[in-house]
Amino acid sequence: MSTATASSARLRAPPARDPAWLGRMFWAGAALVLLWPLLVATEFKPWLLFEASNLKVTGQFLASFVPPAHSAEFLAMVGRETWRTVAIATAGLTLALLLAVPLTLLSTRVLSVSALSGRMARGPFWLRQALRWLLIGLRSVPELVWALVFVRVVGLGPTAGVLAIALTYGGMLGKVYGEILESGEVHATETLLRNGSSRLQAFFYGLLPQNAGELTSYTVYRWECAIRSSVVLGFVGAGGLGQQMDSSMKMFNGGEVLTMLAVFVALIALADRVSSALRPKLEKLPHVRISENEPLQFDAKGNLIDQTAS
Repeated sequence: MSTATASSARLRAPPARDPAWLGRMFWAGAALVLLWPLLVATEFKPWLLFEASNLKVTGQFLASFVPPAHSAEFLAMVGRETWRTVAIATAGLTLALLLAVPLTLLSTRVLSVSALSGRMARGPFWLRQALRWLLIGLRSVPELVWALVFVRVVGLGPTAGVLAIALTYGGMLGKVYGEILESGEVHATETLLRNGSSRLQAFFYGLLPQNAGELTSYTVYRWECAIRSSVVLGFVGAGGLGQQMDSSMKMFNGGEVLTMLAVFVALIALADRVSSALRPKLEKLPHVRISENEPLQFDAKGNLIDQTAS
């Protein structure tokens, strides 16, 4: 009995070393071999940060952060430029939505009537492919490049930043919106289309209520990104708080930089609060329940009637 117990204990004893250590070491070595040429190509030299001259300049710049600039004239200027930065981001995102929403509805396979039979017709298929390539082209060009182009076309100022954000973010929103709509539950949407609903009715009653929270959350996140982008675009002449930060950094005025950085953090925190407040409300959107045994009914205005509602 004791011999059997000792034997089973030996069988249950953990191994002295990781049985997968050889594979882990191999892949770690392979990663280093692949990473080293990339570091060489990018001239990555972090030790330069610790040279005496660089440490001196860095220390002086960080020391200038305290105290933050707080004069009345400077704060008034920060308030004006902050409002301009938010306006650039909001206007750019609004134009991006006007571009992305129609392209999403036209390029989403779920809303295709011809695809209900299993294979999409040739004309709608190539139309959707062309629209998806358009979205790829829009989001492939960074907003900074678009801003440089529009600065040459419309001159310095916020207009270049608004147009740059609109084009790049229009492509991003259109792509992600399409993926969100196609990855969700599509039974209600297909049932609506099979029973004669229009594409807009299928979207508003089938797709939108199920995905409204995720769509809004991503849109607010993109608004946060647009605020950050509008700051970066200010460095190339698109106005806003970024242009003022560029001037302060060139003058090594850390106090002004710290004040403007605090404003950026406050804007992002505000966007988080807006997203948190909107999500619970969007979850309460009416969602029509589809009955398998009864035909769909519409009222005189063309609105779908929820025949399973009590």
